[in-house]
Amino acid sequence: MGHQSTKNLPITKVNADESNITFDILAIEEPLEIRVEYGPENHRQVRNVSVTMRTPGNDAELAAGFLFTEGIIKDLKDIVSVHHCFIACAENKENIIQVSLNESTTPNLQNTERNFYTTSSCGVCGKGSINAIRTVSAFSEQLDNNAVNADVLYQLPDILRQHQKVFEDTGGLHASALFNNTGELLIVREDVGRHNALDKLIGASINERLLPLTRNILMLSGRASFELVQKAAMAGINIIAAVGAPSTLAVELAAEFNITLVGFLRGQRFNIYTAAHRILIPDYETTH
Repeated sequence: MGHQSTKNLPITKVNADESNITFDILAIEEPLEIRVEYGPENHRQVRNVSVTMRTPGNDAELAAGFLFTEGIIKDLKDIVSVHHCFIACAENKENIIQVSLNESTTPNLQNTERNFYTTSSCGVCGKGSINAIRTVSAFSEQLDNNAVNADVLYQLPDILRQHQKVFEDTGGLHASALFNNTGELLIVREDVGRHNALDKLIGASINERLLPLTRNILMLSGRASFELVQKAAMAGINIIAAVGAPSTLAVELAAEFNITLVGFLRGQRFNIYTAAHRILIPDYETTH
C-alpha cells in the first residue's frame, strides 16, 4: 500500500514588501494507533499500546521497532503478522495497525499501564529517571570490538543528507541512518518524530535479521535525546553520532550502557561525550 509523506498546500509567501500566492510542500503528520493481538487461539486479546504522531509510510517497521525498543516483544519470531486495520475499524483504517503475536508469546505490557500517548517531538516524556524507564537490552553482554575512524564520521552527515528524500522537499523531517563501521549506508528512515524514525530503522533491521547492531554506527539528523539512546541500546548499537547536541540524560544513559556518544558532528569537528575508545583519531604528529 502506498502512503503519501508530503502534501502541497497553498501559502502566501512574503519577501520584504512583496507577496504572492504559491504552494509549499509540507511533511504529513497523522496519528498511528498500534495494537497488539496475543493469547491462545481460543482466547485472543487485542490491546492498544500506543498512539504516536508520525509521517505515514513504513508503518509495519514502526510498529515492530516500537514494540521491540519498548521491551514488549523480544524477537522477530514473536510476530505472526502486521497489518493495517481494515475490517474492525470503520474509519481511519490506515492510521490503525495491528501486530499479531504467536500464541506462545506473552507480551510485556506492564509499561502500557501508563498513558502511552506520544507526540512528534517526544517518545518518552514525563518519565523521571533512568531507573523509571530503563529497559535492559538483550544485547548488553555482546562482545564489543567495534571501532570507527574519525575520517569515516566526517562523511556521515553529507551521506545522510543526500538520502533524506522527504527532508529535501519539506525541510521538516528527522532522520535516522544505519551505517557499517566503514561508512557504508545500510538503512535510512525519516519521520516527523525523531523516535519514530529510529523505531522504523530498528524495525527494518529486525525484518532483515541484522540485530544485534554491534558493528554499526547510528547517525541522527538532529539532537541525541534520552529516548533515542535507550532505543539504540535495545538494538545493541554502541556508536551513536548526532548532528546536534545530546541532553544530559542521554549522556548518562550512554555512559551506563557503555555507548560511544558523539555530538555536534559537522564538517571535521565533533565532541565525544562517552566511551571515546571506539573513535580512532589519527595522531597529529604522524599526519603532519
